[in-house]
Amino acid sequence: MLKANRWARGAALVAAAAALMVGVGSMTAAGPVQKKTYTIGLIAKSQNNPVFLAARTGANDAAKELGKQLNVEIKIDWQTPTSEDAQKQADYMERLVASGADGVAVSCSDAKTLTLAINAAVDKGVPVVCFDSDAPESKRFAYYGTDDFACGRQVGTELAKAMGEKGVVAILAGNQTAPNLQKRVAGVKEELKKFPNIKIKDTYYHKETAQDAVAKLEEVQRTNPDVSGWAMVGGWPLFTDNALNNIAGKAKVVAVDALRQQLVYVKNGQVEVLLGQKVYEWGYESVRLLVDKIVNKKNPSEPIVKAELVRVTKANAEDYGKQWSKWLGEPAGK
Repeated sequence: MLKANRWARGAALVAAAAALMVGVGSMTAAGPVQKKTYTIGLIAKSQNNPVFLAARTGANDAAKELGKQLNVEIKIDWQTPTSEDAQKQADYMERLVASGADGVAVSCSDAKTLTLAINAAVDKGVPVVCFDSDAPESKRFAYYGTDDFACGRQVGTELAKAMGEKGVVAILAGNQTAPNLQKRVAGVKEELKKFPNIKIKDTYYHKETAQDAVAKLEEVQRTNPDVSGWAMVGGWPLFTDNALNNIAGKAKVVAVDALRQQLVYVKNGQVEVLLGQKVYEWGYESVRLLVDKIVNKKNPSEPIVKAELVRVTKANAEDYGKQWSKWLGEPAGK
């Protein structure tokens, strides 16, 4: 699987490289063209979240690989607030456009706020791609990320299998107003309709902190001892230690995301399956899409580029976890 992914990514780079060669040319009648620099702005939601650090690594890797192949320089200008702040993201978008960025990739903290900034950038000739969190009503030319409804369905499929297709499910759902989470919840519910011996107890919302998620989890399990499965459309409780001690042995768990802290729960058997989002590819593919757009004026065949989830179990958790060292820029062997 990993080898196939590397092959596919290499093929995509070759295609993008060919497009870029058409745009810049390798020779003119007078001789080799002068080296050209392209700048791509990268605006994530926050600076310290590991998923966005992985996206930054992916963007830098794509820039280096394309630049090396084409003898051009592609710079990644990381403009990201310390913590989530949609207005700061919009300000950074304006700053990047004013400084001459050739394109921008953004994960939107608030679609409404960013739509105005994206449209202003596009109107000034700067193409924008969204990753992770979309602004679907904006003039962005593409979105790369998770299909949230399909994600919810996959959570439901995996949980039903782990439960032997019978029992009572509780859905842990985070922020009630988050559109992406609502789509995942809808996907879980739709998928579980296929299993007549599975009943959904309810959907449970909470503040998106590990502590609040654990508190909700334990409260629901204590007051509903018949719950035998948890569908977590986000992995919030798994970002703290011993989160499932009061759940283990009582309910099967399937959750979204596969960060280092979460992998511990798969390895110790308290979580059946984690569904990892392609966080490294958020950056890598965004750069590739932008290069193709900027140079060859080429859009993807579909504006929504769906990133498949990575199924992580006890069998592959160790190998999957090794990727985080690379994604976080850590020394080899850590």
